[in-house]
Amino acid sequence: MGRGTLRIYLGAAPGVGKTYAMLSEAHRRVERGTDCVVAFVNHHGRPRTEALLHGLEQVRRSEITNGPDRSTGSGAAPSAGTGPDRSTGSEAPHSTGTGSPHSTGTGSADSARSGAAPSTGAGPAHSARSEMDVDAVLERAPAVALVDELAHTNLPGARNAKRWQDVEELLRAGIDVISTVNIQHLESLGDVVESITGVRQQETVPDEVVRRADQIELVDMSPQALRRRLAHGNICRPDELDAALSNYFRPGNLTALRELALLWTADRADEYLQKYRGEHGIRTTWQARERIVVGLTGGPEGRTLIRRASRMAAKGSGSEILAVYIARSDGLTAASPKELAVQRTLVEDVGGTFHHVIGDDVPAALLEFARGVNATQIVLGSSRRKTWQYIYGPGVGATVARESGPDLDVHIVTHGEVAKGRGLPIARGARLGRARIISGWLVGVVGPVLLSLLLRSLESGPGLANDVLLFLFLTVAAALLGGLRPALASAAVGSMLLNYWFTPPTHTLTVQDPENFVAIVIFFAVAVAVSSVVDLAARRTHQAARLRAESEILSFLAGSVLRGETALDALLERVRETFAMESVALLERTSDVDPWTCAGSVGPAPVARPDDADVDMPVGDNMALALSGRVLPAEDRRVLGAFAAQAAVVLDRQRLVWEAEQARRLAEGNRIRTALLAAVSHDLRTPLAGIKAAVSSLRSDDVAWSEEDEAELLAGIEDGADRLDHLVGNLLDMSRLQTGTVTPLIREIDLDEVVPMALGGVPEGSVELDIPETLPMVAVDPGLLERVVANVVENAVKYGPAGERIAVAASALGERVELRVTDRGRGVPDEAKERIFEPFQRYGDAPRGAGVGLGLAVSRGFAEAMGGTLDAEDTPGGGLTMVLTLTAAPGRPRGEAALPAEATS
Repeated sequence: MGRGTLRIYLGAAPGVGKTYAMLSEAHRRVERGTDCVVAFVNHHGRPRTEALLHGLEQVRRSEITNGPDRSTGSGAAPSAGTGPDRSTGSEAPHSTGTGSPHSTGTGSADSARSGAAPSTGAGPAHSARSEMDVDAVLERAPAVALVDELAHTNLPGARNAKRWQDVEELLRAGIDVISTVNIQHLESLGDVVESITGVRQQETVPDEVVRRADQIELVDMSPQALRRRLAHGNICRPDELDAALSNYFRPGNLTALRELALLWTADRADEYLQKYRGEHGIRTTWQARERIVVGLTGGPEGRTLIRRASRMAAKGSGSEILAVYIARSDGLTAASPKELAVQRTLVEDVGGTFHHVIGDDVPAALLEFARGVNATQIVLGSSRRKTWQYIYGPGVGATVARESGPDLDVHIVTHGEVAKGRGLPIARGARLGRARIISGWLVGVVGPVLLSLLLRSLESGPGLANDVLLFLFLTVAAALLGGLRPALASAAVGSMLLNYWFTPPTHTLTVQDPENFVAIVIFFAVAVAVSSVVDLAARRTHQAARLRAESEILSFLAGSVLRGETALDALLERVRETFAMESVALLERTSDVDPWTCAGSVGPAPVARPDDADVDMPVGDNMALALSGRVLPAEDRRVLGAFAAQAAVVLDRQRLVWEAEQARRLAEGNRIRTALLAAVSHDLRTPLAGIKAAVSSLRSDDVAWSEEDEAELLAGIEDGADRLDHLVGNLLDMSRLQTGTVTPLIREIDLDEVVPMALGGVPEGSVELDIPETLPMVAVDPGLLERVVANVVENAVKYGPAGERIAVAASALGERVELRVTDRGRGVPDEAKERIFEPFQRYGDAPRGAGVGLGLAVSRGFAEAMGGTLDAEDTPGGGLTMVLTLTAAPGRPRGEAALPAEATS
């Protein structure tokens, strides 16, 4: 049985009508006699959607009863709490619920305050605790199954973790599936959607799953129409309407999401178009969208061309920039590796892509590439040739413009290097192309014949001396164009023609006058000498160019060593570009009998063994650099050897860096474990011993305790339990920081809403609070900020002098807000200010406190997780000031509603 087909209705935002369109399609198919069933669809309480479910067969659902209730409903926007995200819904723009009872798809005031898309109705009573029954659908084996909300996360205990995995099973069973998904749930767009809406999507589906769909249909609606639907009550309940319109469903958000959906769908359509053109061999340009190809030579003018193409692309939305360098296949490429690297970076900075193509005929290769990518425009630079160099041909720009045809626009851009000369080619040197060699033979062999016919047609010739000079000119021209061999042939042919036509007796190969014989001999000698000199100069030019290319490459490699560059892929890519190869791989093995493994590769289809490569360069006994594409001349292997040695060094450096990082982590872990053992053996046992003693005393039958004594013992138990809770909490927080699992729930809030709550653990009247009302809001996680302030203030109270109040003051500095906690204690020396923030570190004695030295370490970790800093300064007049720096909310004055949460902690 073949694989089923997948059709996806892609929505720009919640409520645009994806499910409605899917159900309408199902009714059309049923009317045509197709066996179509509903595997899982949520109508979210929308009457028109619910009505479309009537008349369609619905497969039974799987009831999930085991495990904690972690569902918030597919369409709900749960409360914005501080706990971990446990939402399973994918219809709502985001979910940051805590799994509380009110977060089951019925909506709440919390969801409205959070700025999320509102819940969309309670739906069926069983929807919060049921999932699609994959086995039931497979047993029913319909032709088409409707599966709503492809990005949905299944409840714990379900067959698969994600609904798209359920869909994959149905497709493998040969069942066609119709599904829905919103653009904000595509995994690659998570950061983009968050930057637009301020909401971090918790429900995502891999892009590749959607891209593999056989059909993708965009369900679009203008922002104004969608907001009208919302206002009419077609999407959410009336009590959630105001919050939805003023937060997620703002016109700007909807417009940006709509553009994302349109562009993503256009890219998918472009992939299909390229596939169709390839399958049908279509080479003409279809100008569906602007694609600008920039032809690079590796010269300094390339930067100007890239910037010019970027300005052209900016004029039209959706334009693409593709920079291409055409390398010849005759040794080292004729470009500076350093300049090409700079231009590659510039192309990527302006949002384009860099391509490396091999081709001896540069204009043909450039046009072939442009037509292959369905380009609409080509940007080339004005020729750097001097005027006399045009004798070799019209140049790349003129040839491309002449042969581009009506579908490709060619732009010739002026630059500062115009007509300054191309200089010595870095790699090709004076090697002659096929066109020049053919031209040399034509001038050297056919030219003398044509010249003879021309001179014979004249009634009175210019004389033998002038005839010799004219033939000598053709010989020199043949040497300049085609090299030594055409020049020698020209000398031989010219000598014979001079003897036969212009030296008495004519029409014979004999020479009557000795002076004429000497003239012919001198002509031949001069022609051979000139040809030899021209050829020798060309060889010396080629050698100089090669040495120049090698020295530049070796200098670049030496510079990369000194700079400590450790990107193996970048080095291998430079090898591929330098030698115009298709792929490059660095292979290694542990011994002579072990198989080869690939340590790094670039290019398509890298070889797996050195024996399979066109060129291999051994590096030691068990490593080799393998290149495929063509065979390199022997003179290139010296430079290749330098690249291979550098690649081995880079690989070793990467592994040493990784091993050093692992060693550092192990050492840090050992240090923390040692300190933890010490803390457990002392700091945790002390409150346990107090609790144990108090409990034993209370349970003792030998002593009759008074009410005051019992109250004192119970207070001691409570105090010891609080100390244990505080110590264990700090240990868990430090563990989360060490493992990198702290993700802050960022929202905009006033400091005076958080700081007073953090002072509950200190004695009343021990803190003096000064937070101005004009202070801007801060972008923080309220829960983490409360922990940071509580730890810092408690530390200040612990180390401050008895009876001295701790000052907590806030102020705004540009885009930052500073909270300063000042005590009048003995302070901390400068050399110890950083050590107090390390785990399990306590400066001096704390006779009135206890702990394992984690409070400040946890506080700094939480502050940095929120994008802030925590530092220690001296208090003027004595003492220590803790400075907590936070990010001010941009353009958010006090009193405005907070944005919805971005993440969950």
